[in-house]
Amino acid sequence: MEVKTYFNDFLSNIRLTENQENNLKSGHSTLRKRLLEDEDISSIIVNTFLQGSYRRATAVRPKNGNKSDVDVIVVTNLDTTEYTPQEALDLFIPFLDKYYEGKYKMQGRSIGIELSYVELDLVITSAPSESQKELLTTESVLTSYSIDELENWSLSKSWNVNNQQVADEPAWKTEPLLIPDRDAGKWEKTDPLAQIKWTWNKNAACNRHYVNLVKALKWWKKLNPEPKYPKGYPLEHLIGACCPDGIESVAKGVTFTLENIVSEHPEKPILKDHGVPEHDVFKRINDEEYEEFFDLVTEAASLARQALDSTDKVESIELWRELFGSKFPEPPASVKKSQNGFTPRTEQTSSVSGGRFG
Repeated sequence: MEVKTYFNDFLSNIRLTENQENNLKSGHSTLRKRLLEDEDISSIIVNTFLQGSYRRATAVRPKNGNKSDVDVIVVTNLDTTEYTPQEALDLFIPFLDKYYEGKYKMQGRSIGIELSYVELDLVITSAPSESQKELLTTESVLTSYSIDELENWSLSKSWNVNNQQVADEPAWKTEPLLIPDRDAGKWEKTDPLAQIKWTWNKNAACNRHYVNLVKALKWWKKLNPEPKYPKGYPLEHLIGACCPDGIESVAKGVTFTLENIVSEHPEKPILKDHGVPEHDVFKRINDEEYEEFFDLVTEAASLARQALDSTDKVESIELWRELFGSKFPEPPASVKKSQNGFTPRTEQTSSVSGGRFG
């Protein structure tokens, strides 16, 4: 059974809490404001925007005392022929010492900032092309709203949050940005806007169930931490590659996606990154990790199929709980068998869209 109201409550239980959302907004808004207003660093900054699972609306509630996190892209006017990755990152050290002393660390391709209430990932890019500079000043890029907070969104010049219906205007074509890889000592391509755009289109093609399906399967993976990989964006990319368009519910989406992974990818696939197709999203996952993950998916696909096909409501709910853990609601004690099935569920169900316009 699809038990849609139970899935709605499950998704409410694993999404970011209101406090976590507020902490993320406070953390990234303060950082972006400081960057654009700082008298020393602002001169090399074109603009900032959000990327990652928070922007794509695929983030789930942290477990085991971990904090929520958000990725902030800082587009600079730095020329890659004049600055090495290390030199580019070093330019931000005075700013970081000024506002985040003792709270930041240099990472391979970003700068991590750990606050008491949130983690920020600061990603520096080199100078974009002139056409991309114009794109990076539009509200469609700069908005802090995530996918599930918007009725309509397009990567276009005239889009804004108060006028989401943009007619007869072609979507902007994104170009990869270059980010510094400190460990490799070179600038690498990334295209976060292409990932956001792809996710929006996929969510629309899946009757707006796609981002919720991703949340559900990310939570499932958190409950199964071994093997460690894939997780995060590589897992999300695989889900997107295997989720069929037109799904009618999260329950069906979960089942079909897991079954498609089993049938289509018995061996570790090559997954081309959106916007940077020469990058394999699964490159850092080894065959042994994938084999262990595949066994995990195979078991999950069988369990999901049993839950979806079950005609006994209590049995179906218990099977979904076996897959997704205690955050998936128990059937209420008042639900009892009768000749005609079960008494209808009467308690109120929380909305899962989280949307500003929902």
